[in-house]
Amino acid sequence: MYICYRRYCCVGVDCFPPATQTGAGTFGCLVNGEPFVDNSGDFNAFYQLVNGEYYFGNQAEDSLGDINQVFIDSNKSQIQLTNSIILSSDISGNFYGGISLTNLGGNIRSLDNVGLITFTEFNIIIPETGEIIEITEGRFDAIFTQ
Repeated sequence: MYICYRRYCCVGVDCFPPATQTGAGTFGCLVNGEPFVDNSGDFNAFYQLVNGEYYFGNQAEDSLGDINQVFIDSNKSQIQLTNSIILSSDISGNFYGGISLTNLGGNIRSLDNVGLITFTEFNIIIPETGEIIEITEGRFDAIFTQ
C-alpha cells in the first residue's frame, strides 16, 4: 500500500532518505511500520568525550500521530565498532532509546534489553496504556558535534 508522505508517495523504507555516509543530516526509521523521517539536516547528533567518559546522542523529529521524536543515546558508554550494542536503561555505562509523545509532554525511555544498535530495532512500552511502539529499519547520516 502506498502512502503519501510530505510531497511524494512511497512505501515503508522507500520513504527514507538515501543511505549515505557523507554527513547528509538525514534520519529515517519505521515506527509501527510507518515512516518517521527527519530531513531537516539539523537534527541533533553527537558523540563526545566529556571528563573521560563517552556520550552518544541522536534525536530526530517528525510527526507521526502522537510521536514527535525518536532518540538513541548513551550514558558514559563508548561505541565499539565491532560489537552490537544492547539498548538498555538510562544508567551509567548503557545505551538506551526512546520516544517523545506530544500528548504526554515527556519522554518514554526503553527498558532493559529491548534492542541492539546495529540499528535494526527497538521497542518502547508506554506505561500508561501498555502499548508497544516498535521502531525498526532505522538509519541516519550525520556529522557529529564535538
